[in-house]
Amino acid sequence: MAQDKEVTANRTYKSSVFTMVFQEKKELLELYNAVSGKHYEDPEELEINTLDNAIYMSIKNDLSFIIDSRLTLYEHQSTYNPNLPLRCLFYVADIYSKIALHKDIYGSTPLSIPDPQFVIFYNGEQEVPEREIMRLSSLYTVKEERPKLELEAVMLNIRPGHNQRLMEASRTLREYAEFVERVRKYAKTMVLEEAVERAVTECIAEGILRDFLEKNRAEVIKVCLYEYNQEEHMKFVREEGFRQGHEQGIEQGQKEGQEFAHLTNIRNLMKNMDWSVVEAMKAIGIPNEKWQEYEKKLNESQE
Repeated sequence: MAQDKEVTANRTYKSSVFTMVFQEKKELLELYNAVSGKHYEDPEELEINTLDNAIYMSIKNDLSFIIDSRLTLYEHQSTYNPNLPLRCLFYVADIYSKIALHKDIYGSTPLSIPDPQFVIFYNGEQEVPEREIMRLSSLYTVKEERPKLELEAVMLNIRPGHNQRLMEASRTLREYAEFVERVRKYAKTMVLEEAVERAVTECIAEGILRDFLEKNRAEVIKVCLYEYNQEEHMKFVREEGFRQGHEQGIEQGQKEGQEFAHLTNIRNLMKNMDWSVVEAMKAIGIPNEKWQEYEKKLNESQE
């Protein structure tokens, strides 16, 4: 790719273009109707309760709202992440704690809480099914036929050519997907800033997200640059860590090679993304019981 892939995290831009597009109730209700098959008409029926300060790897959850006594959480992903059910669990637990605030959770009267639904909109380059059910239980060390705690999230592929009925039902989602696809296409042969500018200009001219892009042009460009750079950097970190770990593994054995790859990824994330060691270990899936061991090895390597 023409541009330099190195990126330093800009914590000002925690939002995504997806969140910006659907933070307005009108567009969010259109998306909800498209996904659920409902036909609500009044955007004011939506009660948005997105977590502004729910920190997980320094990222807030994308969109959450209540309608018809149901709690819906939407997440957008440009990379495939099998840990999303666990993240959804963190988010919904935080939302429920806010709903139950100032209520007697120790009393004899049962509280009424909204039924949760989790939807992930995926538009990454990795091939995934049209629709996939992701389960929290798939992450459990011990597999049981009937796990005591389960959470199911539906992942929908929104790349062009996928989930046609959904895309036809939500014009905004369809146009958002087209905008992202153009950025990716142009970024393969152009400097990223020029690629984003071209995509924005073309989409406005062709009526794709026109009102949104005209109103938020400067902000969209900044967020899009950050999003794309972050996506490319994470891809680079994974590939580089795997390569170095594989080479080291030839000499040290498979177990030590995997450990070396994890340590390499942790160092890269801490350096380039300005993450803490805990955030970095969470990102690559280091089990909690291994955190102390990895922190010790990182400290030893710096001495």
